[in-house]
Amino acid sequence: MDRRALIIGYSLVAAGSALFASKAIFIKLAYVERYDALLILAWRMVFALPVFVVVGAIEVARRRAEGRPMPRRGAVLGAIGIGLIGYYLAMILDFGGLLYVTAQLERLALFTYPIFLIFIGAAFFGMKLTRTSLIAALVSYLGLAVVFATDFSEGGSNVSLGTLLVLGSAVAFAVYQLMAKRYISEMGATLFTSVALSAAAITTLAHVFIVRGHLDTSMSWHYFLLAAGTGLLATVIPSFFVNAGMAKIGATSTAMISNVSPLLTIYFAVVLLGEAFTWSHALGTALVVGGVGYHTWRELRKPAREAPP
Repeated sequence: MDRRALIIGYSLVAAGSALFASKAIFIKLAYVERYDALLILAWRMVFALPVFVVVGAIEVARRRAEGRPMPRRGAVLGAIGIGLIGYYLAMILDFGGLLYVTAQLERLALFTYPIFLIFIGAAFFGMKLTRTSLIAALVSYLGLAVVFATDFSEGGSNVSLGTLLVLGSAVAFAVYQLMAKRYISEMGATLFTSVALSAAAITTLAHVFIVRGHLDTSMSWHYFLLAAGTGLLATVIPSFFVNAGMAKIGATSTAMISNVSPLLTIYFAVVLLGEAFTWSHALGTALVVGGVGYHTWRELRKPAREAPP
């Protein structure tokens, strides 16, 4: 592959990771005006849904033009169900948690989802629990405990509730990752993601109308810009950037670059939100990123290590 393609690929993945990292910042800024998790989540989906519907429709049209078979009804229903777990449930828990914890603690808690994936996989999906996984889990959650203890001294029980909600979101996303593989292989990543996210978006909006009877539009233009940023800049655009970059540099390099995402969130939180960043935050962050990064590095080396000579 030529140097220019590699530079473009790395740039796309880096930009996508940075945009993904901005999600909590947009939400926290929106909470300054309206302290309402369901409202900002609903507006995030309003902006994101049309894009994923169009992308899904284009993929279906492409399949038909190429004479490829459509996915089974069971696969589509599976994608819908998994989307409700990995996006609807996970996002409600995540946005709810951000009402009570800092953007830094939220991002670090979410970042540990690969550890949950390993333990859930070992318990229910026959995956092997390795010493590497146990070491990564110990180091990561020790770091999370350090940051939690630091924030708990100021926020008290609210920090406990928020952390549990975000960890619940991480568990839901880990379950989504484990269950999605079989359907992605049949439907393709683009169509699967479009179906899963569209289902989650429609369910979220239905939730709002059932609970409140309407979608509140009495917000300032500033709030709408933040909602658009959450839906487009922090959801849709980075999804395409990362996928396009991955096609050029591969999954291994993409995963390693994505490990810097929590650091970017922390930088944004300190600079834009004025959140405190102490030595204990630095230690906790280093342990979480180091633990998950170590686990990712070892997992990515497996194919090469297990390949025949």
